[in-house]
This record gives sequence, C-alpha cells and structure tokens, in this order.
Amino acid sequence: MTVVKRNGMLVPFRRERIAGAIEAAFRATNQIPASSPLPQDVYTAVQAVTNLVVEELVELASSGACISVEGIQDVVEKKLMEGEFYDVARNYIIYRDEHKALREDSPQNLKILRRDGHTSVSFKPLKIARAIEKAFRASLNISGSTPEDIVSAVNLLTNKVVACCQALAREGTALHVELVQDEIEKQMMAEGYYQVAKDFILYRAERARVREAAAQQKEAETKPQAVEKEAAQVTLDIADPGRRFKVTTHTGETVYLSELDLRKRIEFACQGLEDLVDVEEVVQDSILNFYEGIKIDEVDLANIMAARAKVEKEPAYTYVTARLLLDKIYRETMQVDSFDPELKEKHSAYFKEYLKRGVDLERLDPALLNFDLERLAGAMNLERDKRFTYLGLQTLYDRYLIHHEERRIETPQIFWMRVAMGLSLNEGEQKNARAIEFYDVLSRGYFMSSTPTLFNSGTTHSQMSSCYLSTVMDDLQHIFKVIADDAQLSKWAGGLGNDWTNVRATGSRIKGTNGKSQGVIPFLKVANDTAVAVNQGGKRKGAMCAYLETWHLDIEDFLELRKNTGDERRRTHDMNTANWIPDLFMKRVEQKGHWTLFSPSDVPDLHDLYGKAFEKRYLEYEKMTETGKIKLFKRVDAVTLWRKMLSMLFETGHPWMTFKDPSNIRSPQDHKGVVHSSNLCTEILLNTSAEETAVCNLGSVNLLAHTTENGLNLELLEKTVRTAIRMLDNVIDINFYPTPEAERANKRHRPVGLGLMGFQDALYKQRISYASPEAIEFADRSMEAISYYAILASSELAAERGAYPSFKGSKWDRGLLPIDTIELLEKERGAEFVEVDKSITMDWQRVRDSIKKHGMRNSNTMAIAPTATISNITGVSQSIEPVYKHLFAKSNLSGEFIVHNPFLVQDLKDLGIWDDEMIDDLKYFDGSILEIERIPDELKKLYLTAFEIEPEWLIECASRRQKWIDMGQSLNLYISEPNGKKLHNMYMLAWRKGLKTTYYLRSLGATQIEKSTTDINKRGLQPRWMKNKSASSEVVVQREEQKSAAMPAATCNLDGDCESCQ
Repeated sequence: MTVVKRNGMLVPFRRERIAGAIEAAFRATNQIPASSPLPQDVYTAVQAVTNLVVEELVELASSGACISVEGIQDVVEKKLMEGEFYDVARNYIIYRDEHKALREDSPQNLKILRRDGHTSVSFKPLKIARAIEKAFRASLNISGSTPEDIVSAVNLLTNKVVACCQALAREGTALHVELVQDEIEKQMMAEGYYQVAKDFILYRAERARVREAAAQQKEAETKPQAVEKEAAQVTLDIADPGRRFKVTTHTGETVYLSELDLRKRIEFACQGLEDLVDVEEVVQDSILNFYEGIKIDEVDLANIMAARAKVEKEPAYTYVTARLLLDKIYRETMQVDSFDPELKEKHSAYFKEYLKRGVDLERLDPALLNFDLERLAGAMNLERDKRFTYLGLQTLYDRYLIHHEERRIETPQIFWMRVAMGLSLNEGEQKNARAIEFYDVLSRGYFMSSTPTLFNSGTTHSQMSSCYLSTVMDDLQHIFKVIADDAQLSKWAGGLGNDWTNVRATGSRIKGTNGKSQGVIPFLKVANDTAVAVNQGGKRKGAMCAYLETWHLDIEDFLELRKNTGDERRRTHDMNTANWIPDLFMKRVEQKGHWTLFSPSDVPDLHDLYGKAFEKRYLEYEKMTETGKIKLFKRVDAVTLWRKMLSMLFETGHPWMTFKDPSNIRSPQDHKGVVHSSNLCTEILLNTSAEETAVCNLGSVNLLAHTTENGLNLELLEKTVRTAIRMLDNVIDINFYPTPEAERANKRHRPVGLGLMGFQDALYKQRISYASPEAIEFADRSMEAISYYAILASSELAAERGAYPSFKGSKWDRGLLPIDTIELLEKERGAEFVEVDKSITMDWQRVRDSIKKHGMRNSNTMAIAPTATISNITGVSQSIEPVYKHLFAKSNLSGEFIVHNPFLVQDLKDLGIWDDEMIDDLKYFDGSILEIERIPDELKKLYLTAFEIEPEWLIECASRRQKWIDMGQSLNLYISEPNGKKLHNMYMLAWRKGLKTTYYLRSLGATQIEKSTTDINKRGLQPRWMKNKSASSEVVVQREEQKSAAMPAATCNLDGDCESCQ
C-alpha cells in the first residue's frame, strides 16, 4: 500500500508514522514531555486509535481508493472524534490548520515567470543564494572557498529577498526573473554592499546585451541563407574532394593526411548511427580546427572534439566520439587504421607480438605465453569495441590500458583477454577454454571485475583484491604494526577499513608506565597522515575508514574528527569514519533512555559480543559503575548522543551509520570469530583479529544486460553468475598479498563479493519507477536470483575443488542460508524491532541439497560495491543507485563528460519533444523534468531523480536485497531538504528494516548541478526557509562551519571514483 504525498510523490504506507502522529497529538493535549514515557491509559488509547485508522485505510485501499496524506489525516480526525477524544481531536485540527497556513506561505509554493514571459516555474531560494554568492565572489575576486563573513551576508540577503518576494506575492504581484534581480540589487544597497550591487547591475546589463544580440542573430538566420550555405558546402565538397593537410608526426616528419582518409575514419565512427548523426558535419567541424603542420595527436583531438561537442544534443555522438578515440588507440598500438579491411587479421597478429613485448618489458606474467595464442586471438571480437561510450573508453584509455613510455600497448579487446588469461592461470588443461569464457562475459559487459583486478590481472604484480579489514589491538606494538600494514596495503591500491574500538579511552590507566592514556584519537591522526603519505601507485592518497563502537568513551571526540574547526591535532580530514552501532543503543534511543560510555580496557569482552549476550554483559557493566567497580565511565542521554551523531553526519558527512548486530548475527562465519567493522565502502563484513586481516575480491553483474521488457533473463543470469563466481574464486589463489595476515585470512575462508550494477537502468527497461512497489518487488526478485545462483555456483565449485578450510561449523554447514538468518535477528534483537519481508519465490531445496553434499567453496559470496568506475566502462547506471540527474556534466580524472539519461531521451524523441528548448529546460531545472510542462505526467513519475525519490523507497529496496546477501551493500541515502526529524526517521527505518550498513548521506548542494553530487555539508549556505521543522521534531540538527572547498568533508579520498571497491 502506498501513500500520495502533497507534492504528488508516492511513499510506502507505514503504520509507525500514523502511530507517531497520534501519539504526538495526545502528548501535546496532555502536556506530556517527549522524554517521558506514556501513561498506560494514553498508550492504550494511541494504539487503539491507530488500529482503527489503519483498518479503515486498508479497507479504502482494497476498494481502489487513493490514499493521500490529507486523507489519512481526515481519518485520524474522524477516529479521534468517534473515540470521544474531543480535546485531542480539536488540537489536532488546529495543528493541521496552522501547518496548512505555513505551507501556503512557504516560498516553495511560489511561482516565477521566466524571461519568455509565459513559462512559470517554481521559486527556488537556492538559486537566489547562488546568484548572490556569485556576485560577491566576482566583485571581490574570491577564489577557493567563500569566507564565513560573505556566507553570512549571502544568507542575510537571501532571506531578505525571499521575504520581499513572499510579500509581493501575497499582494498579488506576479513574480518574474527581472523583478527578483531588482530586489537583489535593492537589498544589496540597503545593507551597504554598494560595490557588489554596482557590479551586479553592470553584469545584468551586459547579459541583457548578449541576449539581445543572440535574439537578433537568430532572427537573421533566414531560410534562404541556410539553403545558400548548404549549396556552398556541396560545391566545396565536389570542387575539392582530395584536399590534403600537412601533418607533423611524433618524430617531426611532415606527412600529408587526405580528406578521404579523414572521412573514412569518421564514417567508421558513424557506422550504424547514420540516421542519428551527420558525418559531413563532423568532418567539416574537425577541419575547422586544423592548421598548417598540425601535430598528428591534434588531428585525433580535433576529430574527437568535433564529435564530442554534439553529444549534448544527440546522445548517439557519444559512440561516435568513442570510436574516434578507438581509431587513435588502434594506430597508437598497432599502427593500423580503424577502416583497414585487414584490421581483424592485423589485430590477431599484434596480439601475439603484444604478449611477447609485455613479457620483455616485465609488465606481463611470462605464463601468459603458455596459452594457445592462436586460439585466443581468433576468439576476440572487434565488433564489441563499438559498445563503448566515450566516457567508458576514455576512462579505459587513461587508467586501465597498459602503456610503455606514455604509449598504450593494449587495445580494448586485448585488455579484456589479458584480464581473462590472468584469471585462468590456475585452470590447468582448461585454461584456454576458461580464458575465452571469462573474456566473453567481460567483453560483452555481462560481468565486470573490480578495478584492482582489471589493473593487475595477468601482470607481473597481480594484486587483485579490492579491500582489506583489520582490527587494532590495545597494544602499542600492534597499533603501529597495523599502521605499517595500512601503508603496505595502501601502496598496492587497497581500500582499508580499520577497527579501533579495542584501543583504551582517554584517561584510562597504562599499566606499564602508570600514566594515563590519551585515548584513540591521537593514533587515528597518525593513521590519517599515513594514508596521505603513502599514495596509491604514485597517483593519489590512500583511502581508509576508521570504525569505533558507540559505547567507547572517546566516541564524542570521534564524532568530531571531520570538523573543520578545533584542535587540528585531533582532526582527520583525509580519513573516513564510521560508527559501529549495537542494537541496544538504537533501542535506548527509541526508549529515550540513558547510555553509558566505557573504556574498552575496563570492558574487554564487550566488543566481541553481540545480540542478547551483548545486552546482558552491557547491563552488568552498567551495574559495576553503580557499585564503584568501574570508575572511568560517562553516562549520557541516548537521544542526546544520537542527535550529535546525526548532527555530525549532516555537518561533516561522517561518521557513517553501520550496525554491529545484524552484521554479526547474520554472518555465515560466526563460528570463527567476530565482524568488528566494515570496509572503506561499507559493503564488506568479514571477521578480523590480530592474526587475520580480512580480504575481499569484488565484481559486479550488469543487471541491465540480463533484463528484458518482461523481467530477468534467468537462464543468462545463471550462466553469468556461475562464471563470475569462478573468476572471483580464482583471484584468491593467484593474488599477491601485501601481508601474511591478509593471505592467511583469504585462503582460510576464501570470501568473494559478487555485486550488481545497472539496477536503475533495469527498472527503466521495464518501465518501472524507482518510487514504486514494482521496484521493490524487482529488487527482491533480482537479488534472490543472484543469491540463488551465486550460492549454488560456490557449492558446485566446492564439488570440483573442495570446500573452504573453515567451512565446518559455519552457518552453511548448519543448513542456514541468508534468508534463514532473519529469524535469528528477530530472536536476538526482538521481533518488534525487525520489519523485514521474508517472502521467497524460488525453490531453494536444490541449493540446500548441494551445500549439504559438497559444502561451499567460499565463506561469503555477495556484496554490492559502489561501482562508479566500472559502471562507466560498462555504460550503465552505478550499482543500486537511482539516476542522479537526466543531463549533467560528469568530471573525473579523464576530464568532463556530458551524461544523458538515454532512456528519457528516447522517450522524448518518440514524443517529438527532444529539441534545443528541452535541453535548455533540463539545464535550467538542474537535470530534473518535474517542472517541464511539455513532459507527460507518466514520464515524470518514471524518471524521478535521486533527490525526488523518498528515502523510504531506497531503504525498502535495500532491505529486500539484504535478506538475500551474506555480506552488505553500499547504500547511499539521498535527501533534498534535510532536517533532524527526517534524518532520525530515515536511519531508524534503515535499522528496523534489517540493513547492516549505510554509506554516504547526500543532499543537494547550493552549487551548479554540473559539478556532480555534493555531500550534505559542502556548502555553508542555508536560507531560513531550509531550517523550518515540525514542532514535533525529536532531533535538532545544527549546522556549523562550512568545509573548505579544497577539502570537502564527505568526499571520497579517491576523487569520488573509488578504485578500491569498483
């Protein structure tokens, strides 16, 4: 059952929300503080009214009625009156009327006319803030981050302008762009910012002049002129078909490029796209950039830029641009043109030369020469090179293809084959067949190994693992051993997750010196600086995440590690942080109880306990504080600490929220240790100890490639997953391990992490909105199928190769699959705190029988990583992410790329409304279509962006996946207008829905949307209207200092494209 919100969006129906609203009404009427428990009679009344409301709503929904927020509130009023709670009903009605007035007076309800005089759009205070901030920065020549005093001025002026606009609207004045800008000028002058106002006036005048000139030019472009231009073009082509251009080679020689050869290259790039692209336009635009003696690399660049400039208007040009880059790659590697009729034969011959040269250069493993090279060369399909988008191929060219002295020696298909061969080295007599099998799934884009595997498979240094997890013991020698290990692991591009909970807290006694400890924070500072000092492969600083359990006495300082103010010796600006939260803390928050902080030196077993055992022991330790047996502790209100956790998450993007108990209770390896933390990207959940550094090897299934308009292609999915699990298992034996603890753990337990990408695209393929029950169902069914085939494939591998060494006693051995462990979570946590669907559609007996007979090859099989980089290469949406924007410019290490939503573009083309005006509208509305009037409502519901989807949908989809996954998932949460209550409800829901971890909290920033997603704290701008919150809000989030633009607080250390987990 779903509910229609006031803005037209759908959200899942939740009884808890109704109960919360009714409870708030009873509390307000009876003046019961939020921190006090409800009297029994009031509690009974709340539950009774809630049950009656829900019963009526279910009945209405069953009859086909649409359930809206207003409709629910009407039913609440009705049931309160029927129950004779007249005072409560009266106050509830008054509350509704007051909030209706507030909503009507909200600036978000205002409309503003654009300059065309007839298009009305929503009034956006953030656009005003953005314009004012730009004016200040331009006038005062500000570079870098905006100073605090200017931020304050921008906020003040924004609030004043918004207030004036609201007043004008109440008087009946129609708001338009020029009027708002007039108001900005007035407020600048009124506040004494005369120079800024003057510069703003001059800027407006200049922009008006430019618009007028553009309008005159457009009017002057008459049809006869266009015909004349076309005739001239035709004449030029006929008169000079054989133009030659003088080109300078790398060695300084002069050669000539004929227009015919140039045209052949571009025609090759346009093959199969002729109905969508214009060969002649690309040719002539490219020639416009030529000059006498142009360098040969600049010819390629001119071709690429000519096609790339057209991507914005026609997405098909992304393939043209990619193929022009492909032409460059062919010539750079093989000295062969893309249009050469003997390309395939020359490519096959070059493949053998490449392998010998790679071995001679000590870049490739000599064992690759032992394959049947003739057979493998014949298996490569150059047509698959045409699958690449420009973003995908440029990423591959810049960062993945092996090069020597800045020149690539691999083509894309040779790259795939090199990876496949490297993963087949231990396949014995089957190695050639397996290499072709692996090559097929990679080159077709069915499955993609993670970046470390793509980088290093088949090379002389085969470090192919994605992430490492370690536990730091409360021992000085071990602390610095882990920091040294971090340096080694980071050196080889591993992402790190460190558990620091065992380290004693500030003020605890040090037995050896009889002194007092400074706690865990100074050591975290050293770890942070190590990550900066030891960069990854000479390219970038290392990436790590520190975990601390919520009862640690240093937790309050830990929460502030990413703040931009305070003692720099107690700040870690370059390291991610995460909160390892036990269930008992979440219960105490719900119960508004207290929470006790301890030093782990006084409670040494607490970190290794979870579930009921943890609760029992924690209560015993709390009693010891009362008897004086434990003297070093601190008692706080659980809600107060929770507020600070949310506040810091809002302000700095950290620490992330991760949940200890479900991570351990549902772990298959509970017989061999404890999960002490997750990893850098919060999807890996493996045991760690002083003797074992957990390692995981990742890869992702392309869900779009296995989805049709009617759903999943289960036959193809089973085949792909079986191959993928084999590839991931092979990594374990071939891999290079930087530390003995890592090798010991990986070979003892053999965990792998199969994930997915392209979930959003798979929904589009089926015409399903992410904000719908159908999306939830697809998330459930698709993950069930992947889980089924992954577990079965691992068991079949066990039949062939043997079970992993620590299999005996595991949950697998005890007959427990991931779906079975939900009941264990209910038992340990309490069923009333678990809201997880347990439906099944496949016959799992086949899987159970196989495990019982053969065991499992891998202790863990599934984890959903972020996939930012490999999804770009594959050309699909990232991981399980909703679409970010439908048109934006993505920046990464390879440059800036225009990114469309191809599904939306095709729908708009089918409607005949994909034109320049539509592109301008998409830019104006920051990549959203909700306010573009020409677009039908059914498309607006289908094509919601991440910030237009209520978090409940993302969480419910994640919950449905989590029931099938033996590890976790990197789940980003999006919120357009955050406040304390929303954050509280969102993370409480994530916990109740059984999620093991969450990742970044994302919010719209007050910056140009083209700069890609900003994290919630990147801007200091917060107009007053954003701060409005419900009077019943339990959690107040206070924003503090903005973060420096040079050091965004919640940005991944790997420039947003984390190559450790993708």
